[in-house]
Amino acid sequence: MSETTAHAQSQAVHAQAHTGQQHPIRLYLLVWGLLFVLSAASYMVDYLGLQSYLRWTLILLFMMLKAGLIVAVFMHMAWERLALVYAILLPPVLVLVFVALMVSEADYTIFTRLAFFGATP
Repeated sequence: MSETTAHAQSQAVHAQAHTGQQHPIRLYLLVWGLLFVLSAASYMVDYLGLQSYLRWTLILLFMMLKAGLIVAVFMHMAWERLALVYAILLPPVLVLVFVALMVSEADYTIFTRLAFFGATP
């Protein structure tokens, strides 16, 4: 008798370990719809013939919104602990900040060389 109760308890623990967080299918369909709308808006930027900084700003904005939706919902970052979110998302953000600093430094360096040496690169 004790074997059957021990076996039933181990099956219950095993079943609890395999049940995960279930999100409604409506959420995933909504996100797919939003991704479709954002992709359509990104293509409309080219279709409408927008140029210069407005074009690139809109394209990058739509790309970042789509990436944010994918990370938040499909990678389940919206439901994770804050420490895990920081551990996964903070390093790429810091890399982007360092890249921006390097671009700024490169512009300063080329400006200084042009000002003092007067030659084109």
